[in-house]
Amino acid sequence: MILTEERLQDLLDKSLAGLPSGTEWAVTLEGSIAEGFGNPSSDIDFLLVGRDGDDLPTMPTLLFVDGRRVELRTRSVHQLAEQLRAVEREAGRPGRLSEDLLNRCQRVLHSHPLRGHALVEEVKALLPVERFRRITADWWAHRARQSLRHATALLCLGESDEAADWTGAALVQSVKSWAAGLGETYLEPKWLSMQLDRAGRTDVRDRFWALESAAVPPGDAAAARARLTDCLDFAEELGLTDVPRRPERLTVARVPRVTTWQTGERVHVVRDGRDVFALGEDAASVWRSLVLGRSLPRVLADGAATGVTDPGPLLAAFLRYGLVRLAWKGGGTVTPALPLAAPPGPVTPPPSAEQPLLSVRGAAVTGSRAVDLLPLPADRFAASAMALVWSNVVVENAVEDLTGALQRGQRRVAELTARRAVHAALRGLFSAHGVNPLPADTDLVRRMDLLPAASGPIGVGARELLGRSVESARDGDALRAELRRFIALVRAAVGADSFPLSFESASTWRATLRLGHDWLRLGAHLGAELPIEEARDLLTANGAQPHQAP
Repeated sequence: MILTEERLQDLLDKSLAGLPSGTEWAVTLEGSIAEGFGNPSSDIDFLLVGRDGDDLPTMPTLLFVDGRRVELRTRSVHQLAEQLRAVEREAGRPGRLSEDLLNRCQRVLHSHPLRGHALVEEVKALLPVERFRRITADWWAHRARQSLRHATALLCLGESDEAADWTGAALVQSVKSWAAGLGETYLEPKWLSMQLDRAGRTDVRDRFWALESAAVPPGDAAAARARLTDCLDFAEELGLTDVPRRPERLTVARVPRVTTWQTGERVHVVRDGRDVFALGEDAASVWRSLVLGRSLPRVLADGAATGVTDPGPLLAAFLRYGLVRLAWKGGGTVTPALPLAAPPGPVTPPPSAEQPLLSVRGAAVTGSRAVDLLPLPADRFAASAMALVWSNVVVENAVEDLTGALQRGQRRVAELTARRAVHAALRGLFSAHGVNPLPADTDLVRRMDLLPAASGPIGVGARELLGRSVESARDGDALRAELRRFIALVRAAVGADSFPLSFESASTWRATLRLGHDWLRLGAHLGAELPIEEARDLLTANGAQPHQAP
């Protein structure tokens, strides 16, 4: 160690002086200095062990003593015993063994007792060091396999730069597994150079550093593949088994609670009942080509058969966002992970900034290859979309009523009906921007500040129409013409300019029902509030009118 026993005891005395008296502690030094590593900036990590059965805080106390940073951690014998037993319980399932738990146990087992030696050794005896070496080696080997399989998949998908990074991770994990089998179980890779020096195999050490320093130029798929091959060879030489020589053993598998909903030509993918991804045209073609359970090379070929250029990065995005998963035949889901990093799992990208968010045909996207996350939870997305469709139905109904009122000279009815049409159109506008629940109809025109500035002219037009009166037939005709222009302006803004003229004919009504049914299915699946209770009958009838003969 870089500090003498006498110096450690002195630092311990001064550190304990600041703690409440009355507790008898066994004390052991853990961490890099106890391992024989460390430098003048390294923490002094004291673990205080109490016989009391009560659980003690996990958070350390940080002190500054004689120019050194000291961390005091406390654990009861009961807590330490539970941690060591938990490692033993999960020994046969390294994928479920957490890095934090393994690290805490490693530090205890390799610690240097300073006081209460008998109690410290009693705790250590609960998990023999030889057994812990095997568990740690298996844990690193599992991670190395996952990284190698992930790198193989990324190369297959044309993501060579990312594949090279995961190859580098696998290289470290492979040699850490080998070193752990020789007793070098300290988890943090920062002391790897000293661990390899102590292991005494200069051939392994030199081969590792040669591979580690081999640069892969950005975008050079051939160099990335060559480095992966070298890493696979090295891993096998170190004793790692079941390395991924055949990408055909990688399969694309289903992820629970990921569902697909198509509205018009737009494909929406809902993740975990919460997040909605909208796919551009090319992304949707590749998504629709997926046959889950097939090998990754076959899935890639299926994507290319759609005519989409370079489908690999789109498949990689689906994997990255957790819309599908990779599995290894006989080896479960591929879950790569890095030490001391964020836990593995699906990436959630920043929400799309497209405005408005929705149209009656589906969510807005940023491009043909887009896999855009909508800035709405799934239930609000569905509720907004249903409100958008229903508002357009109400607009068509109101315009029809307005036409009839004007034909009969019912001027006051015409005024109220025109206002109803304006309010319904505004409901559609707000819904297209994801506002849900909606403001009251009377408040809509005052809440235009919730929408982008480009919606300003619509607000001006709405205020003018809401103040119009009908004093003559000419006023009525002008009102109807201006209302139609206003509705066209709103629909152009929200992508509803192709909305069927619902009440013009049987065919346009059927088109309206089909459109509404697409959204109602998604809304019902997500438990979103339906716009009207009658909509349940449309669901029950699978999009047809309930009393219509086959």
